[in-house]
Amino acid sequence: MIMNIPKLKNLDKNNFFLMAGSCAIENRDLAFEIAEKIKGITDQFGIPFIFKGSYRKANRTKLNSFTGIGDIPALEILKEVGEYYDLPTVTDIHESDEAAMAAPYVDVLQIPAFLCRQTDLLAAAAKTGKAVNIKKGQFMSGPSMGFAVEKVLHENPNAQVFLTDRGNSFGYGDLVVDYRNIPEMQAHGVPVVMDCTHSLQQPNQGTGVTGGKPQLIETIAKAAIAVGADGLFIETHPNPAIAKSDGANMLPLDKLEALLEKLVRVRQAIV
Repeated sequence: MIMNIPKLKNLDKNNFFLMAGSCAIENRDLAFEIAEKIKGITDQFGIPFIFKGSYRKANRTKLNSFTGIGDIPALEILKEVGEYYDLPTVTDIHESDEAAMAAPYVDVLQIPAFLCRQTDLLAAAAKTGKAVNIKKGQFMSGPSMGFAVEKVLHENPNAQVFLTDRGNSFGYGDLVVDYRNIPEMQAHGVPVVMDCTHSLQQPNQGTGVTGGKPQLIETIAKAAIAVGADGLFIETHPNPAIAKSDGANMLPLDKLEALLEKLVRVRQAIV
């Protein structure tokens, strides 16, 4: 696995990489608490780690849902975390003009699943020179994601691109993971990530708040590593019950170490 991302460490350990953090940047102290905890665990197990935090949550069901603390304040926290812990960072962008705004603060720009076909957005991300993580739409197949990769590489042939699976729509209010998507997306010549938390969402609830099945995070993660995923994406929080965004499907931070220890053993068994 070749990963051309500044500050990404432990690449010589032949391990999966981890993209992890809270769903949204809620405040500076929480971001630092989560980053410090995950960095300690990933250094212990030799796992390359990219810290994740959304500076804004643009795709919300209800008008009064939490969307962020302000774009620049949140991006400044992401940059500070990356510099303090010497870690690469990743955040979502939603509109084409956000790519140039966010790029100076992070190392990876992430394209949300609902937006993975937006040509202008993909092109704008590519033009920044940053790595681009494209989440597979809940309505997309693994083979069809090759066109998204093609759009990025058309603008920047040297771009580091990877694809992330986060399940497929199953009826109106559930998702199901088709693990065929992992090797099918790897066939596009890019690293493939399994989003172990968003793939357990239960969207479109009548309450306007997305549900989830976090008790199955370990199941999804183990299967992904066994199939050969290059990386994992896990949203985590010290207390998901009070998280301002997507708490219903986040992993409690104090459960991350035990989970990663198991996953490293699974990885070692198959490589």
